[in-house]
This record gives sequence, C-alpha cells and structure tokens, in this order.
Amino acid sequence: MNMRRVLIALSFVWFVFESASLAQQGVERIRVQTTLVNVPVIVTDRQGGSISGLKAEDFSLYDDGVRQSLAFFAAVEEPIRIALLLDTSQSTKIVLDRIRNAADGFVSQLRPQDQAMVASFDAEVHVLCRFSSNEEQLKRAIRSAQVGDDVGTKMCDAVVQVVEKYLRPGQGRKAIVLLTDGQDYASRFSADDMVSAIVDSGVVVYPVYYRIDVRELSKKLFGISLPKSATGGAAWEENERTAAALLQRLADESAGNLYRSEVIDLKKTFARVAEGLRHQYLLAFYPDPSRVDGMQHALRVAVTRPDLVVRARSSYRASAVR
Repeated sequence: MNMRRVLIALSFVWFVFESASLAQQGVERIRVQTTLVNVPVIVTDRQGGSISGLKAEDFSLYDDGVRQSLAFFAAVEEPIRIALLLDTSQSTKIVLDRIRNAADGFVSQLRPQDQAMVASFDAEVHVLCRFSSNEEQLKRAIRSAQVGDDVGTKMCDAVVQVVEKYLRPGQGRKAIVLLTDGQDYASRFSADDMVSAIVDSGVVVYPVYYRIDVRELSKKLFGISLPKSATGGAAWEENERTAAALLQRLADESAGNLYRSEVIDLKKTFARVAEGLRHQYLLAFYPDPSRVDGMQHALRVAVTRPDLVVRARSSYRASAVR
C-alpha cells in the first residue's frame, strides 16, 4: 500500500511538471510569434533641454491613428553607445578638418560609462576604432581619418554595416552621429535598406549635414579656380537637395534630429544630444495582428504636458514570424 501511494505521488508530480513544461513551451511559442514594436522617445523643452521624470501615463502612442496600450515602458538613465560615422569621400576634402573637429568635440561629451566607436566611409567602409570608453583612443582614431583615394561614397553601406554588426547586438541607448554631405555613390544597400535597418534596430540617428562649396572643391581637387558665380549647376543643386532630404528622413524616422554644420554651435548641440540619449524613454506595444503584414504603418507619440517637444520613430513594419 505504501509503495502504491509513492507511485501515485510520483505520477502526480510528473504530471504537474509536464503540464508546467508544456504551458511554458506554449508561452514561449506565443512570445516568439508575437511582434513587439519598440519605440525610443526623446522629450525636450523648447530650448532643447532633456526632460526626465515622465511616467507611462504621460505618454500616448498611436498606430495608424489608433491609440495603443503600452506593453513596456522604461525611463531609466542608461549609458549610451554611439557610432561616429565620418564621411571621408573626395567631395568632403574641404570640410574634413571640420568633420574631425566635430567628432572630437562629441567624444569630449561622453562619460566614463559611455562607449563610442569610430568608422569612416568613402569607396570602402573603414572601422577605425571599435567600441571603447577611452577618450584618447577614440580621438586618435578620429585624427586618423583620411580622404580616400578612390571615387565612391558608401554611406548607406556604412550605416547598415555599423547597425547590423555593432549596434543591434548591444544593449542600452544606441545612436549614430553621421557627419557627411549626404551623397551616396556605389553602395550595395539602397537608401530604403538603410532607413529600414535603422528603424528596425531602434538606433537614433543624428546627421550633421556639411554643404560643399563647389568652387572650393574644384580648387582643392583640381587646382581650378571657378568664377564667383559658379554654383555647380542645376544637377549639383538637385543632388544637394536630395542628400539633405535623405538625412532629414533618417532623423525623422529614428527620433533623431538633423543639424546643419554652418548654422549651429556643435559643441552645445552635442552636449544636448548626449544628455537626451541618456534620458531616452522606451515604449513598446504589440500591434493588432491585422497590421503584422510587412507594410509600413504610421506611429505617433504624444505627451500630456504642454510645451514639450517629442521625437519618436514615425513608422514601423512588422511581419509574422513562422
């Protein structure tokens, strides 16, 4: 009789554990197949100062105009991981010193717990320094950036490579500071590929746009002095507009901001960028199954407090996991 009771007890224990195991497996399957959309949010005042201390109830998140319930909210100050991407293509020869100085100034804003990496791009992508907290090491890498010998500007490739290989696997607040004239030639990845990689990874992008004076460039590259009236022509101006528009799109889609190098105090701006990233909010929601269709859907984030500026990714794409 005692042995029978022992067997019954053991059978019951096995049943409980097996049921729990199956239930756990079921939860895991649901978790894997359900798409959680992460929405990094940066909130500032009208002067650009970061705003901390907001709660989940202070935010409203809309998917194609329909308000969503938040599945996750975080407002903890965290270290930041920054990728500095320097355009070293031949078209930036006249502004490369300014690009290096700006990158150097940003590194000076980092705290010991923050990390940065440095990469440059021209006809190829060059990783000059992997993630490090060593300020002098980072500044040496920045100073080593040189204009490439070959024609080409693989900006899209550089952004995608850095996102997929270095930023997506890491934790914490992740961002790219992209110092460039915005031109792209010979990239394997398209502009849409680049934007998708940014949006899907939750990386915030801060492009700094350097407008190139065609007269200075002609003199620097070819020793030819063009007349004062020379502007590069309609094609050059159209390329500039297209480049600036792409950088603006990167900023808008990722919750970042576009800066024009000639009209801002970069030192003060970078201090605000770093502070805003450290106090970034993270919202997340599960979209309705009907929106998990691989199509682009509009996102909007609002806060209850007036006179605040909210920057968040403006769209997402979600596909069902098989």
